[in-house]
Amino acid sequence: MSLKVKLTSNGVKKKIVTIGLIQSRVGPDMSKNFAHASDLVIKAAKKGAQIICLPELYNVPYFPQRQAVNKDKYIEYIPGASTFMFEEIAKMYGVVIIVPIYEKAGKAGQKTGWRYYNSAAVINEKGRLLDVYRKIHIPHDPGFYEKEYFENGNDGYKIFKTKFATFAVLICYDQWFPEAARAARLAGAEIIFYPTAIADIIGYKHPNDWHDAWETSMRGHAIANSVAIAAPNRVGIEGRSKFWGQSFVADAWGKVLKRASKDKEEILVQKVDLQYNKFLSDGWGFLRNRRPDTYKSLLSNKLISKSKKLKNVAHYKDEKRALQKR
Repeated sequence: MSLKVKLTSNGVKKKIVTIGLIQSRVGPDMSKNFAHASDLVIKAAKKGAQIICLPELYNVPYFPQRQAVNKDKYIEYIPGASTFMFEEIAKMYGVVIIVPIYEKAGKAGQKTGWRYYNSAAVINEKGRLLDVYRKIHIPHDPGFYEKEYFENGNDGYKIFKTKFATFAVLICYDQWFPEAARAARLAGAEIIFYPTAIADIIGYKHPNDWHDAWETSMRGHAIANSVAIAAPNRVGIEGRSKFWGQSFVADAWGKVLKRASKDKEEILVQKVDLQYNKFLSDGWGFLRNRRPDTYKSLLSNKLISKSKKLKNVAHYKDEKRALQKR
């Protein structure tokens, strides 16, 4: 399996890569989730996928929807069970695999102690662990109490150079931040993968179309940065969370090339022309016409403190009430 290069009618070379997104249900049994995910990844590889991405926290229930959950039963190490298994699969099928897990990092006896991250390990087509991205933006809202379980990633935005493409991995809540997408693109990403676990809260009706905002935000990053986007989400009901699926791949103009269903497990396989990134970047100049000299205010601490009035906002109260139902 190798990178395919074709010519368009005007003689410009295409750079084709085949992306595989795993949209799956996640149950309470980690070992079953583990085995099921491996089967889906193998099927994606057999369908021709070259870079395969699992959803956020692929093998554990989305436990941050509640507070004071025993987190230790969900942790993994890197290297560990997941990376060992997917290294074998990657090597066997010659594919790149993105493996998002709940990581316990560090060594016993260190002064800093153990640290817990929402992470994604990247394994290349030779079965070698390249590196780990640790989620940088951490939410803390009703149904998404992640700050109680995950520390902020402190290693920056990682770029993974592979046989098929150079890409970045950003995780779920990272997808709302244009700064993260820009940083990844400037570092050389041709694709940004956004493994995700995002859901509606059962019994709470959001005042706006949350899914539309979620997808539109990432498609905007694609356009503004002339970069392809790929976002796998999970499906199914876990506690008070109903995951909305609709994993998708978009090209560098934000066009959705393929989108999965709202409620079914799917293996989404889609070809993307990475040369289109350069075509759009050259033509529209969104990157070359930037004005970094005017962006100093982006480094300020303005508006980063949480409002004390937030607890009294009506929709926060409604979300909390919905989460307390059984």
